[in-house]
Amino acid sequence: MLPQFEYGDEVRLIRNVRNDGTYPGMDTGALLIRRGAVGCVYDVGTYLQDQLIYRVHFLSEGRTVGCREEELILASAPWIPNLFEFRDNVIATRSLAVRGQVLVKRGQVGSIMKVLRDQPEDGVQYHVHFGDGLVLQVPEQSLAMAEAGAGAALEVLDEF
Repeated sequence: MLPQFEYGDEVRLIRNVRNDGTYPGMDTGALLIRRGAVGCVYDVGTYLQDQLIYRVHFLSEGRTVGCREEELILASAPWIPNLFEFRDNVIATRSLAVRGQVLVKRGQVGSIMKVLRDQPEDGVQYHVHFGDGLVLQVPEQSLAMAEAGAGAALEVLDEF
């Protein structure tokens, strides 16, 4: 198990990092570092003998956080920002159909299950759970954030 990143490498987070209970002074689940932040690796260790953990210092946030290898890319690598994250509630800004059958009506609320950022020609897409076991792959431009409440969400939909 060889590390992909070495001491001194500048890396970028590709997922939000939340407190798993090991970061002192903050509640479990609190956001520690937001995706897209750049930091510097200054230690590499293992967890349970099968996971590499990088201690990364994020100067602009003033925090040092343990990150798994799959949460990091080199800071010099192309970065594709995304609007939504895992567990975000979103609203379909248009009806979604498969083979001509509408499965999700415009305005229906769903939950982000996975971010698909590795398809640059198609833009960022998401696996979205719309209830009753229905999960669709949806492009970012077909979604809006649902946190603002129903009234604000309907106003957002009217813009599309």
